[in-house]
Amino acid sequence: MNKSILKRVIKYLKSDIISVVITTIFSIIIVGCMIYIPILFGDAIDTIIGENKVNFDKLKTITLVVIILLCVTGIIQWIQSLINNMMAYRISRRLRKETFSKLQVLPLKFIDSHTTGEIVSIIINDVDQFSEGLLLGFNQAFTGLATIIGTIIFMLKINWFLAIIVVFVTPLSLFVAKFIASSTYKMFKVQAEVKGKQTGFIDEMISNLKVIKSYNYEEENLRRFKVINDELEKCSFKATFFSSLTNPCTRFVNSIVYALVALIGALFVINPFISGLMLTVGELTCYLSYANQYTKPFNEISSVLTELQNSFACIARVFNLLDETEEIKDNNDAYVIDNPKGEINLEHIYFSYSSSKKLIQDLNLHVNKGDKIAIVGPTGCGKTTLINLLMRFYETDSGYIYIDNHEIKNITRISLRENYGMVLQDTWIKTASVKENIMLGNKSATFDEVIEACKKAHCHSFITKLPDGYDTIISDDNNLSVGQKQLLCIARIMLNKPSILILDEATSSIDTRTELKIQDAFNQLMKGKTTFIVAHRLSTIKEADIILVMKEGNVIEQGTHEELLKLNSFYSKLYYSQYEEKMDQN
Repeated sequence: MNKSILKRVIKYLKSDIISVVITTIFSIIIVGCMIYIPILFGDAIDTIIGENKVNFDKLKTITLVVIILLCVTGIIQWIQSLINNMMAYRISRRLRKETFSKLQVLPLKFIDSHTTGEIVSIIINDVDQFSEGLLLGFNQAFTGLATIIGTIIFMLKINWFLAIIVVFVTPLSLFVAKFIASSTYKMFKVQAEVKGKQTGFIDEMISNLKVIKSYNYEEENLRRFKVINDELEKCSFKATFFSSLTNPCTRFVNSIVYALVALIGALFVINPFISGLMLTVGELTCYLSYANQYTKPFNEISSVLTELQNSFACIARVFNLLDETEEIKDNNDAYVIDNPKGEINLEHIYFSYSSSKKLIQDLNLHVNKGDKIAIVGPTGCGKTTLINLLMRFYETDSGYIYIDNHEIKNITRISLRENYGMVLQDTWIKTASVKENIMLGNKSATFDEVIEACKKAHCHSFITKLPDGYDTIISDDNNLSVGQKQLLCIARIMLNKPSILILDEATSSIDTRTELKIQDAFNQLMKGKTTFIVAHRLSTIKEADIILVMKEGNVIEQGTHEELLKLNSFYSKLYYSQYEEKMDQN
């Protein structure tokens, strides 16, 4: 178990110090009652001296006191359990809030390098597992510690010789538990990682089930799942098997302790071999109860260790997420850009996702205000990467990007992105009403403005046919078609009226007739605004002021459509290949 992780867990406990203090006090009261009860039982036995020599009055009094103590103990244990539950779940809530807040400030690089299922598994499953382990630990730790200290004191008072035997032999169970726990931690850590991998795989498969079925990928899917599932089975079996050895091993040691106390204690009752250590039958019974109580916490702690090892393996993954490097924060004197003209300069830009694979190398570009810039090129050439750099989703390795002569690293991210309007090929609809989805970027818009934007985006017609019109609750899993979702995303842009537009295959899922109508609306929206258009269908960007042809991260050609065709180079080959492909399909 990592000490640094334990220190961080303790910090979380300190934030709920009142609950910790109350739990500690309750533990002392519970232990006090439970330790006093064996004394009462011993006294009760000693009142039965012989035939017709039973002190029934004293026996009744002892019985009544025992019943009261048991009732008090039960009520306090219930309250303590309630407090511990509330404390554990408050910590879980805090951890989930921190991890989710962390996601908001992590760079896109982290999200791109981890599957959705893996991240969800950390925030949900790992936090849950930690909470359960923490709850179990709290329910046992304080009471167990207080029981150990209390019983030692009383055992020493009754018979110091027997106490020494119990104290010296019992810790052997802890050494056994520690030896096993040190091995199982690594196994539980692997188990948590494989669980995350499995969750990610299942999420990926469910999200893309239509594609899987259309390509008859079910058998391969089952094979891949079986590999991961078998791996989880093996590591889970090892972790559970070795951890399950803890309890029987410690119980074996504790049984030896109990047998020694019973044997030697019986000798002290019959004929004590050390003067002054005479025991009555009642005192021996009381002592055996103490020996049992003393060893019980060791059994409980050893069994809890298994859960704690699993919990600490899970919380380690949560802490790893919380320790991830955040997006570079804005400078204190960062400039708030408002309604930029749209003049953009890229100077000597270098960028790559991985140091082993170079992408954009020494890219230079000047874009005038109001230019319509089309970016074309083969898959993986850097089109979307360029957009990511303009939006500052990724930081350049070196070089500078200027908007209206302001370097974007000196502009606040919020104001930078507020002035961009982006429509992607992949749509995103949040679970909310149609109106709320459209007002995502302009929450102060009036309902009339929302309707006007929807009419321009040609989605007003189908919205009015929905059960509750603009108040209909929709989501990404809703029955809306991909094209309808994309129209809603376009309506967002129409309503937001940003200063700079980025259209990444914005009409790819829309029928040709609607596309022509939306193109007219886009033309109105793009007037006087700098617009970047990422397109695979070259027929859609003929009217662009500048066409940037990218290959392997570099702009290899630029110019108007006619100018590039005259060059009879890469662009013309790309254009005519699409034209010929279209002819072949016809």
